[in-house]
Amino acid sequence: MKDDTPWLDEQENRIWRAFLQVSGRINAQLSESLKTTTGLTMDDYEVLVHLSESESHRLRMTELSHRLLHSQSRLTQRIDRLSKRGYVCREKCPDDGRGTFAVLTPAGMQVIKDAAPHHVKDVRAALIDLIEPKERPLVADVLERLATQARDRDLG
Repeated sequence: MKDDTPWLDEQENRIWRAFLQVSGRINAQLSESLKTTTGLTMDDYEVLVHLSESESHRLRMTELSHRLLHSQSRLTQRIDRLSKRGYVCREKCPDDGRGTFAVLTPAGMQVIKDAAPHHVKDVRAALIDLIEPKERPLVADVLERLATQARDRDLG
């Protein structure tokens, strides 16, 4: 039986292992800091950011799920928790009875405004300031391409 597995070479393995280490560690650091300073998780924060940056501070649940790379069930659980805290609410889509909007409440807008300065400081310390200014365009291009691929395909 022939093994057709395209095994990683040394450089590819370095990329993969470094990605695992840095993504896991940075997410853990940022999550812990957010939880300590605001009571929000990274997932909560990301939902609130997308809603705060959208027109009328609302997005269809399907669009929000696509942007966040979350399954519909995972997003529903997240919205349920944020709703209980008073940060978001749901509204039916007026032109589509089956669709639902996630809507940022005034309390949600306030919590994101309070959390953002702390979070940006942490993001700078954990990632941005560690990338040389001349490297940033390339790093941004690569990460954006990876994010697009992750949104556009299912590995399962």
